[in-house]
Amino acid sequence: MRTRASGPWRSARRRTTIAAALLTLAGGLAACTSTTDNGSGSGDADGPGATGASESAKPEPVRLATSFTDATAVPIDAPLTVSAEGGTLDDVEVTSAAGSLAGKVADGDWTAEDRLEPGTDYVITASTTRSDGRSIERTRSFRTVDLTLQEQTYASIAPLDGETVGVGMPVIVTFDVPVTDRALFEKHMHVTSAPAQRGSWRWLNDQEAHFRPASYWKAGTDVSVDLDLNSLPAGNGIYGQESRTIDFQIGDAHVYKVNAQTHQMQVFSNGALLRTLPITTGKAGFITRSGTKVIIEKFAEKRMNSETVGINRDSPEAYDIDDVQWAMRVTYSGEFIHAAPWSVGSQGYANVSHGCTGMSTADAGWLYAMSRRGDVVEYTGTERQMTLENGYGDWNLSFPDWKTGSALS
Repeated sequence: MRTRASGPWRSARRRTTIAAALLTLAGGLAACTSTTDNGSGSGDADGPGATGASESAKPEPVRLATSFTDATAVPIDAPLTVSAEGGTLDDVEVTSAAGSLAGKVADGDWTAEDRLEPGTDYVITASTTRSDGRSIERTRSFRTVDLTLQEQTYASIAPLDGETVGVGMPVIVTFDVPVTDRALFEKHMHVTSAPAQRGSWRWLNDQEAHFRPASYWKAGTDVSVDLDLNSLPAGNGIYGQESRTIDFQIGDAHVYKVNAQTHQMQVFSNGALLRTLPITTGKAGFITRSGTKVIIEKFAEKRMNSETVGINRDSPEAYDIDDVQWAMRVTYSGEFIHAAPWSVGSQGYANVSHGCTGMSTADAGWLYAMSRRGDVVEYTGTERQMTLENGYGDWNLSFPDWKTGSALS
């Protein structure tokens, strides 16, 4: 019969068994230890997690650095930049509800190529490579400052997109809030044409700028206007409200030559004389202005009231005609080309109007049908001169003088 062990031998065997069990348990714990890097969150998640690794071997956490400090009110007047600390920046996407913001990585930094929109929430998503070669993704949200409409200026453009206009039509940009940094804005206001033609901007004031070529546009020219003004600082805390692009075309070269002394209008199209029309212009006290004018707008029928041009209703020169036909405005001050059946007997012989160019209803209708906004009317024969701002008076300056009105001259 075998008997149970006892004494010193039994105690030694028990100690050996316990030691072996402890070694087995320790090995199991070592096999289960690791650190997970989910590619987001704080830098503490970026450690390698290998047991026994010294603190000095731990990779530096990857963090995003941006050009702004307050993520709740990011200014829009400086380009957004993003860089990575503790890693290499591979790619960046900045998005809002409107889409992605254009930009590119160069020399380790990402720089936006578009300006930020005011009052907009954005998310930065950056792909980086950590010092140990591991890919890490970082995200960051921010919101740009809010702007009121009074802090933004909107650009209206003439001609309209897709419009066909005459060879004298300037590009007219009108701002609803003044622009004081004209030079910066002009650098972002581009006009291109095919065929190419030399031209320049001129600022009439802080709210209106015109572009015209050195001489009349060539017939058939295609013109593009690109105003890259969105969020651009206009000065005095004002910013561009929106970038705009339009395209228009130049039609046939219509140039009408009016001689107030001979009482005739010569109608040219693409250099060819089509007809010579008998006309009447302004009488003494209401002299028609000499100079180059451009058709501003057309009305198949228009009411003409002398009070709108400063003639009192009690004056013997007063008039109020409800249905003047085929009226084409050439000055803001009230000069039109129109049908004047009441003065047919004087047309071709005398000047009897209040400043307008009158002709027979048939001649006015024929001219109206072929004319468009931007067609040129050149007046001679009087000592009263057309002014730059009384309509589209752009052509009354030589091109060298015109260019002096550019903010970049």
